[in-house]
Formats: sequence, C-alpha cells, structure tokens
Amino acid sequence: MTLDRFYPIFDSSDWLERALPRGVKLVQLRIKDVAADVLRDELVRGIALAREHGATLVVNDHWQLAIELGAEWVHLGQEDLDDADVAAIKRAGLKLGLSTHDDDELERALAQAPDYVALGPIYPTILKKMKWEQQGLEKLSHWRKRIGNLPLVAIGGFSVERAAGAFEHGADVVSAVTDITLNANPEARIDAWMEATR
Repeated sequence: MTLDRFYPIFDSSDWLERALPRGVKLVQLRIKDVAADVLRDELVRGIALAREHGATLVVNDHWQLAIELGAEWVHLGQEDLDDADVAAIKRAGLKLGLSTHDDDELERALAQAPDYVALGPIYPTILKKMKWEQQGLEKLSHWRKRIGNLPLVAIGGFSVERAAGAFEHGADVVSAVTDITLNANPEARIDAWMEATR
C-alpha cells in the first residue's frame, strides 16, 4: 500500500475545502471538543470532500463514527487505543494508523497489525502539550528497521524545509499541521509542501 508522502492534519473540513482542490491526496481530520452533531456534520462533509477529490481521509480518534459513516481510515493515539475496539474497526474494513513515541508503544502498536505507524514529535511542537521530548531524526531510522515495510509517518514540528531529513531517515510520509494553518498564505504553503514531497 502506497500512501502519499504529504499528510496534513486539520481540525475542520473548511481546511479540506482549501487543500483538496490543490491536489492533497492524504489528509487527517482531528477534531476535538465539539458537540456531537457538529462532529458528525464535519466528518460527513470531510468524507464527501475526500471522495469528490479522490483523496484519502483519515479520521482521528472517532472510530465508531468513522465506521458508521463509511470512512476508510482511522488514526488512534495510544490513549485512544485503550478504549477502541480494533477488531470492530478491522471487521468494518477500515485501515488503521497508530501513534507511537517509545519502544513499548511501538510493540503495542505492532501487535494491532496497523496499516501505518506514526512517530513523533520529531521536532518540538507547539500543537499540544506532550510528555514526550522531541524524538529526533535518528529515531526514525531506528523505527524504520523495527517496522519493516510498514509505512512510517513522521510527525511533529515539521516545515517544508525539514521534510527532506525525515525522508532521508526512513520516513515514507511527513505530516504537517501548524506549518500550514499558521502560515500567512496557507495555500502557497500547501503548494510548497507538495513540490517538496512529490
């Protein structure tokens, strides 16, 4: 399975309306702390937009809704994994991406037979408070050896300029959030990302 090398993560389907027409082919919707009806509407819209543009949409965390709405992918963090029914996710035919930060988490993730493994934060990130310090590029090389041919996603503190280093250290996919969403010209930044990763 080949995933696109550029993997932006957005907190609203409004961002998908801006990114997908530019050719983004792999995108995650990570929506936190909204009312249930708002969440459902966002995911319905996101799934429809992804289909319209021939893109792969990954739903963060909300696996039950992802199954119900006919999504194709779900991404779970380690805390999400505590409550998730991975067997149900797989029975429904969804593909699964999992976050990892250390060796124990990687072992736990691999036991679930995921469709990709994410490692982060590679660089310091302003997005969320984490107990994990930056992992560094060398750890990507270590993960690459550990997971074999499984797709490896690098996340955390990435800019267009840092993407090449992740690929050199074994990442298949590089994820970005604030490098796009906090940019003065997000569309131009998306274009630059695609140029750097295609």
